[in-house]
Amino acid sequence: MMKRVYLCILLQLFLVSIFAQQNCRKSVRPVKNVIFMVSDGTSTSLLSIARWFQYYNGGTNSGSDKLNIDPYLCGLVNTYCSNAPVPDSAPAMSAYMTGIPAQKGNISVYPQVDALQDIYPTDPAMALRPAATVMEAAKIEKGKATGVAVTCEFPHATPAACASHYYDRGKYEYIAPQMAYNNLDVVFGGGYDEVTAGMKDYFAKTGVKYIKGDIDAFRSFSGDEKVWALFSPSRMPYDIDREAMYPSLAEMTGKAIARLDKAQEGFFLMVEGSRVDMAAHSNDPIGAITEFLAFDKAVGVALDYAKKNGETAVVVLADHGTADMNFGSEKFKGSSAKGLDSVFFNVSKYKLTAEGLEKVLLKTKPEAIKPTFNKYTGIDLSEDEVNQLLSSKNYKASDYTQIASSVNMVSTIAKIMVSRTYFDFISGRHTGEDVFLAAYHPQGDIPLGLRSNVEINKYLCDLVGLEKSLAELSSELYARHTDVFNGYDYKIAKENDNIVLTVKKGKTTMKIPAFTSVGYLNGKPFNLGSVAVYIDKNEQFYLPAHLTETMEMLN
Repeated sequence: MMKRVYLCILLQLFLVSIFAQQNCRKSVRPVKNVIFMVSDGTSTSLLSIARWFQYYNGGTNSGSDKLNIDPYLCGLVNTYCSNAPVPDSAPAMSAYMTGIPAQKGNISVYPQVDALQDIYPTDPAMALRPAATVMEAAKIEKGKATGVAVTCEFPHATPAACASHYYDRGKYEYIAPQMAYNNLDVVFGGGYDEVTAGMKDYFAKTGVKYIKGDIDAFRSFSGDEKVWALFSPSRMPYDIDREAMYPSLAEMTGKAIARLDKAQEGFFLMVEGSRVDMAAHSNDPIGAITEFLAFDKAVGVALDYAKKNGETAVVVLADHGTADMNFGSEKFKGSSAKGLDSVFFNVSKYKLTAEGLEKVLLKTKPEAIKPTFNKYTGIDLSEDEVNQLLSSKNYKASDYTQIASSVNMVSTIAKIMVSRTYFDFISGRHTGEDVFLAAYHPQGDIPLGLRSNVEINKYLCDLVGLEKSLAELSSELYARHTDVFNGYDYKIAKENDNIVLTVKKGKTTMKIPAFTSVGYLNGKPFNLGSVAVYIDKNEQFYLPAHLTETMEMLN
């Protein structure tokens, strides 16, 4: 009897040990290349919906019953702000990149104290200071090439958090130049309206190939130089609405990998399915489904490369949920006795998103609204629905996050689409559920179970093989100008539409324009080593601590 009890105890200890090893890996073996993939605003329920949609439309013998991501799903992520459990993309991605949960709208900066609501410990002395990102560290410490491939405009929150710093995600005029001056090797996506003359001049001086709205030039590119290819003035079209002039996210991912693969020290690539979130905000069922499937195709491209390459890890997750789309609406009574046809027959006839259909209807004469709507959706509109569309057709929502809760044509189209399905959305806003996590590592070192956004950052740092903490790097790259130049004469003033820090000592004058990585010593340009960030809230420049030595060498 005692022997059996002893054996049971040993077995329990063995199982506990195995479980602990799986969930608390002490050692993650670094890899040469890291591909970090984010499906923006993706509630976990969308994976089930997209998988069933793919299966329904692909046939039972096509292998369409699985997503590319499925074999690598390994856990969930608890993603949050420093002072709120429901994040937006800016602090959510900032936490993945820096290991520091931030506040709403923050792009890779330390949060300010919110004493009544903080759920993450904050240091008031660190408030608003730029926090070094794992992508910056991969380039600076490990010499890796870096890049982003997205379907939004390139300074949008998720890509911005990789290589720029500011407390307000909407300040593209401060974020866009930082991404240029941070010397990313690849930038693919939308947003060529945000490329300034100064950025173009910097591209020309540093040998960056800039491709604007030219898919042929993009496809024919095979060089070794850094490359920016932007295909739209702002965000790119939804995948189902996409015309031939726009590449898919999968194509951009493959092209980015092909260029970055040439880097001797490896690379760090971030890929975002940016517009899943935007479709969910609009409560657009076909938009959300097809955007996620387009993202999953990009995941397939990354995984195929990683498995062949043997030195690449792929991490796939969402930054937060949005709208929590599901197919359990009140209309879906007797659901356990209903087949796939009931759920997916109607939505499978939708040929455009609500946004794509709006563009068509705005050019359509009133008498042609009904047949045109039917052509793209299979829906026979009622007279009341036609009147709703006509009365809202000139209304434009300026904020995509408010589309579902405002009276506009896109929301009207989406509501009509949803009304012919058994899908439902709990809101048009972000939601606070844990999000999916998937990972591939050539030697199996993957994170399991429930992880926090901070733990994901630690995992990324381990994959890159960083020897210095991001906190140490932050103190080196983003020191306060009042500390760096203590005892010097300095002033901050606006010059040529930019904010410039001027420092003087003896015969030496240093000028540092904000949001660039180029300084001027007695009029001659030099590389700062990282971008200089100006925060107007505390009137501080944040810049490399070594600049004191640079000044002293000339005195």
